Parts: sequence; structure tokens; C-alpha cells
Amino acid sequence: MYFIIPMEKEQEEIRKAVEILRNGGIILYPTDTIWGIGCDATNEEAIEKIFALKQRPKSKNLILLVDSERRLQDIVDVPPLAWDLIDLSEKPLTLIYDAPKNLPKNLISEENTIGIRLTQDKFCKNLISKLNKPLVSTSANISGEPSPENFSSISTKILEGVDYIINLRHEKNKNYAASSIIQLFPDGRITIIRE
Repeated sequence: MYFIIPMEKEQEEIRKAVEILRNGGIILYPTDTIWGIGCDATNEEAIEKIFALKQRPKSKNLILLVDSERRLQDIVDVPPLAWDLIDLSEKPLTLIYDAPKNLPKNLISEENTIGIRLTQDKFCKNLISKLNKPLVSTSANISGEPSPENFSSISTKILEGVDYIINLRHEKNKNYAASSIIQLFPDGRITIIRE
């Protein structure tokens, strides 16, 4: 009797997702917090698709997930305080950095900042590593509606609006847990936006 090894299933899902992402598609995927909508963070047209699907104003920025310290440093100059916050955080942490580089303009705020989370989630790390680019991550809901607590509470409009749905963790009844968000300023100040 043949059983699918979960690792093989995950690798197959990653392979399919990367193909979609490289072709400018958007995906629905499990993250280290809640289910997210994502795309290749260097593809301006794919980013526009996410804004349209979520009916999200351009003034409300999207965040990025990265898989490694090296990839984070390719996008922003990381102040020493950021490393301390990442090391000490007990839950997923999104940091808002100044002056990002190598990203499309529609991803960067009017204040020239970007929110980035160095993910610890194994699936997300592997997906980003295979894509070899940062991944957009935004909650899987229409703007203004509540974020879904689990896969079964994601709206039909979102399910039908993405190009691919990762077929993992659908049954997992993981409770909603948004990341902490902290903004870092060049002068060393910080602002806690969400605990």
C-alpha cells in the first residue's frame, strides 16, 4: 500500500505555487499567522491583482515575508535593534523598515517604508526559498471585513479570485493570531503599532 509522505505533498504544492507565482499569479496560502494572499513581491502587476481582489486602497500597504536574514538584508538596511527584536519576539513579528530597495513602487508606502516579517514557518520558508524572491503576504479577506480565523472562514470571493490555493492545512483549526507590528525609525525610535 502506498501512502503519500507529507513532505512530498508539501514539495508538490510548493512546485505548483512557484510556477503560478513566476507567471504573475496570486496564491492563497497558510502562513505563520493566518491564511494569506500572496504573490512575487517583485512583480508589479501581480501586486495590483491583490489590491483589486481585496478591494484595498493603495494607501494601505502590503507586507512581505522573507525566508532568511540574507534576503531581508537585500531589501533593507537592518539596524541592530531589529535583530534584537527578532531574536526576542515570542510570536511572529512584522517590522516596518525605512528606505527599501529593489521593490516595485506600488509596494512601498508614501513614507518610503515597508513591513517585512522574517518567517519561521517551514512551509513559507521553503516556498520563498524555491521562488527565490520575497513573497507578498496580506490577510485573505476583502478589505474592511474580518480576517479569517481559519481556512473554512475564507470568503468565496477570495477563493475564486486567486490563481491557486495551497492544498495543505485546510482542516487545521488554527486560531487567528496576527503578528506584532513595530515601526523602526532611523533615529532609533520605535513605535508599537500592534502588540
